[in-house]
Amino acid sequence: MRYRALLGLAMLSVAALLAPPAAAAAAQGMGYTPKYPATFTHFDYVNPDAPKGGALVLSAAGGFDKLNPFTLRGTPPAGMGFSNGFVFAEYGLVFDSLTTPSEDEPFSTYGLLAEDVVLAADGLSVVFRLHPKARFSDGSPVLAADVKHSFDTLTSAQASPTFRAYWSGVQQAVVTGERSIRFHFKQRNAELHMILGQLPVFSRAWGQGKPLDQILSEAPLASGPYVVEKAEFGRGISYRRRDDYWAAQLPVRRGMFNFDRVHYEYFKDRLGEEESLKVGALDALEEGSINAWVRRYRGDRFATGELLKDEIAHRRFTGMQALVFNLRQPRFADVRVRQALALAFDFDWMNQRLFYGRRVRTQSYFQNSDDLMAQPALDGPEQAVLQGLRLRQRYADMTHGELPRPVATGNVADNLRRQLLQAQRLLNEAGWHYRDGALRDARSQPFVVEIDIASRASEAVLAGYARNLAKLGIALQLRLRDASLIKARQDAFEFDMAVDLLAGSSSPGNELHDELGSAAAAQKGSRNLAGISDPVIDELIEVIVGSHDRATLAAAARLLDRFLLHQHYGVPMYYDSRYYVARKAWLQRPAAALPQRLLARSWLLTMWWAGPR
Repeated sequence: MRYRALLGLAMLSVAALLAPPAAAAAAQGMGYTPKYPATFTHFDYVNPDAPKGGALVLSAAGGFDKLNPFTLRGTPPAGMGFSNGFVFAEYGLVFDSLTTPSEDEPFSTYGLLAEDVVLAADGLSVVFRLHPKARFSDGSPVLAADVKHSFDTLTSAQASPTFRAYWSGVQQAVVTGERSIRFHFKQRNAELHMILGQLPVFSRAWGQGKPLDQILSEAPLASGPYVVEKAEFGRGISYRRRDDYWAAQLPVRRGMFNFDRVHYEYFKDRLGEEESLKVGALDALEEGSINAWVRRYRGDRFATGELLKDEIAHRRFTGMQALVFNLRQPRFADVRVRQALALAFDFDWMNQRLFYGRRVRTQSYFQNSDDLMAQPALDGPEQAVLQGLRLRQRYADMTHGELPRPVATGNVADNLRRQLLQAQRLLNEAGWHYRDGALRDARSQPFVVEIDIASRASEAVLAGYARNLAKLGIALQLRLRDASLIKARQDAFEFDMAVDLLAGSSSPGNELHDELGSAAAAQKGSRNLAGISDPVIDELIEVIVGSHDRATLAAAARLLDRFLLHQHYGVPMYYDSRYYVARKAWLQRPAAALPQRLLARSWLLTMWWAGPR
């Protein structure tokens, strides 16, 4: 399961778990004990006495055309927390959920809107009891009918299909009292009661009876710490902190959401964001380009100490960032073609020339996980899971020999040449041959690949890859497009290759159906960009979702990782073990280190505060 950008989730125990004001829940059968007791007063990684006040000005790229983050069409604003319809995207400012995770442990969640959770002894239903103090921003109480409305609406055809896939195991939601709701499951599922805790709840009055997909410009009516103060579509959005936020003193919210106002200014290009930071118009900016970080983040304000540069180490689960192939296109159907295109990606050259040696090559779909990454040899738990698979014979060929990890060139020309020769042989075997100045198939059609990019910075990153593909006779064409258009094209599966992030949760589960499952491959707007459709993968996902102990789940995840690597569904790229944040000196942060799973931008937004200027 995920909490976006790829944060881990909680596992609840089988008994009544959450006692007021908030208590931990962990799946006892999963072998994990929660860190925080029922009497805890705040998370260790926050400053519980952080002062409230001040304004935070951040930036966002492109634009937005709606205030509804849950529908497929259009682009919601930064700060809503559910970008692209992901329940697990990142901390949002407007919506509260039933439970909330801690960021310094992998599997625990704690009560927010729900003060108590009871999982049935047979594991086929769960009851959430709502906190009596929970209030929407208009002062009305949060009731079970609002929770049911939120769930039913998000799993309807009006919302992004991601939600339907995520909660597909729920049979129905039944209101059992004014502040009590029971969710019935289609079958036992070790994590379904936990991911239901991520449900973002909004008032039945939002939109005044309009269908969800017709709610565009009406600000959400929800129970979170902020409300939309002003929205200028395509230009900027401001949020105001609620003085009457009902959960401000709960242990799960103490020391958090400290700025009175948060404003996002929109920019058409990255250079505009950087220059605005340098002239003092922005308060902080997370930089993803190491080249820019090293070469361009300098000037008078950095010299005087008004602007500071923070390099923040992390070991967050990063998943598989890759250039994925659109398998719906016949030319990518042959695994030899996909493997050949991956061999042309020279990460070591790129890392030395562009990234100052600071990037790390992605090796796994569960990168940085201690127990989910595939290892060279199968162990006992993996063998046990394998023996229970209906399609184990298809898996058998992948249980011997080396794992197909990305090949390193060491930035040595001869090594790259050997990789390209191997790629050429694979392409020839697949029916592609070089003639008349291009790599062509049996019908003499040239091999041309398009990749949509949203910024010029991506051109520099992919230029070396384009040169290597050209040596094979493949033309890689980079198309600079608006981010919203790229999203629309990807939702409709109208692309050749695309940068995507797959898997990566510390506790994988239901989200795998939407990312890797066969049903999602044909569902426009799903997270299965690549169009992966394989019964072996579907079966392994079912084993993971149905696991009732961590050892079985981890073993099945390692088998899934191994199978995915053998299929070469994408060109593995890289990740960074540090966040790069430029900020004004008056911004203060907790003394505790960044929690392992938390994104830097969420940390800054939710746990920092305005110090003396």
